[in-house]
Amino acid sequence: MLFKSLEFKNAYGQKVKIIEIPVLEEENTYRFMIQLRLEAFIAKVYRSRTNRSVYSFREHLKKVLKWPVYEQIFQETALKHNA
Repeated sequence: MLFKSLEFKNAYGQKVKIIEIPVLEEENTYRFMIQLRLEAFIAKVYRSRTNRSVYSFREHLKKVLKWPVYEQIFQETALKHNA
């Protein structure tokens, strides 16, 4: 799975980075849900006054999603013959 990161300055001028944002295919059924949750998370981080500079979107999803949905989004394909 591919991940991307996003860097910006929040409302208080602090540099913030959001890491581990999953890149989903166009036909993936969870793409729209992830996009909406990412926008809400960015808005929350943008208004936040905490001194943290790095946030993990994956950890945020682990807290807010039901576990079967989280597993389907972040499923890792097993390699054959340990390749």
